[in-house]
Amino acid sequence: MTGQPVGGAPVNAFAGEHSEARLLVPTLMFIGLVVAAVGSLGAPLITSVATSFHVSLGSAQWTLTVTLLSGAVATPVLGRLGAGPYRRATILATLAVVVAGSALTVLPLPFAWLLAGRAAQGIGLGLTALMMGVARDHLPEERSGAVIAQISVVSIIGAGVGYPLAALLAELGGVRAAYGLGLVVTAAALLAAWRCVPEAPEGRSAHVDVAGAVVLAAALLLVLFLAGERSLWSRHLAVAAGLAVVAAVLLCVWTAVELRSTTPLVDVRAVRHPAVAGANLAMFVGGIGMYLLLTLITRYAQTPHDAGYGFGLTTFVAGLVLIPFSVLGFVAGKLTPRLRTWIADPVLLAGSAVVVGGGLALFAAARSDLAELFVAMGVLGFGVGGFSAAMPGVILAVTPKSETSSAMSFNYVVRSVGHSLGSAIGGLILAGGTGPGDLFPDNSAYTTAALAGIGAMAVTTLTSLALARRRSSDITP
Repeated sequence: MTGQPVGGAPVNAFAGEHSEARLLVPTLMFIGLVVAAVGSLGAPLITSVATSFHVSLGSAQWTLTVTLLSGAVATPVLGRLGAGPYRRATILATLAVVVAGSALTVLPLPFAWLLAGRAAQGIGLGLTALMMGVARDHLPEERSGAVIAQISVVSIIGAGVGYPLAALLAELGGVRAAYGLGLVVTAAALLAAWRCVPEAPEGRSAHVDVAGAVVLAAALLLVLFLAGERSLWSRHLAVAAGLAVVAAVLLCVWTAVELRSTTPLVDVRAVRHPAVAGANLAMFVGGIGMYLLLTLITRYAQTPHDAGYGFGLTTFVAGLVLIPFSVLGFVAGKLTPRLRTWIADPVLLAGSAVVVGGGLALFAAARSDLAELFVAMGVLGFGVGGFSAAMPGVILAVTPKSETSSAMSFNYVVRSVGHSLGSAIGGLILAGGTGPGDLFPDNSAYTTAALAGIGAMAVTTLTSLALARRRSSDITP
């Protein structure tokens, strides 16, 4: 009777399943884009928040910092939960928390509630790896690789999409209107996930290593706090250095705990695999170089002409400089899966790192015209898109399907730390290039920051080439 089309019910059921399968890929992409865009909403709104809530710029900066912190802490825990039988429930519960946090950012509540809402939104950053796990489990192998690459790309270019939209809404309707965008799209993401995300395959288990999660959370909080509090390094160097030592000790303790645990939060033994370790190192150093220019270029564009450089653009118009970054990043993400049939993933990583370095070099050499900024951001976006699309292939080639979410979650933690350090290094370089009593840094400070980014991408290129050489030696009989 199951196969009989009695009353058309089985046919309708099949049509429903086919429709859900067809909607799965756009749903995964949409969720990845939404959590990335919402996570980046704080960047263009810092000045507006400081004005609207009557707080200092340093306090307003925490609307971005707290999102990165909560995302980095939540990501490995969500990755472990996503590796087990409760992945769908984890995705829906996490998106519900993000929606609730988005509501807090819109309601007329004090500044502390805004920070709480932004922290809740940041938890959604841990969903990207779970989207990859769903794609790998429920799509044909020949298609899942391309979809995973695209999810990785949209998690990066989401910042380029969210920035100008948030800035425009802030100019038109104030900071609450800008955060209202986050509430709308996260609610839509929750509905899409409820409709289309399937259950995880049977036969899996997921035990969260609570001790490991607590120790890792403490270490990441210290690392990202130190990356965000640039003034601490300049005014209280001994305190900052002491906290850095504590963070290093906590990471060592966490590694020991994970090695002894029968149900580790992150499979450290798998992370020690040369391919995975090399990919994470490339992601860490590359994240520093990529994010360095991404955070500085809009600041450069908004600098008034009186400083001797810059274009004096509004927040919204400066955000449009990120459009080439997003567009060409998406193009690179579409091309990379096709190139993988001829070129190994580590070689693609190396080539993409070179392109990113080219974008940094363009910014260092030529930025007197607005068109040059667009070109530099386009080149940067193409390189970042290719790098992000190739990265999952390197890691997942030696990772079991059941560990997809966990392995990629660790990679995204590494990326978050790299991005935070890149932002901090860029800020420190500009601070060092700002004379006593001056409001803006010297133009040469931006050149120095770009050169630092080029150095980071050179290290990333060499690391990726070492991975390619090792893979070639493994394949050679």
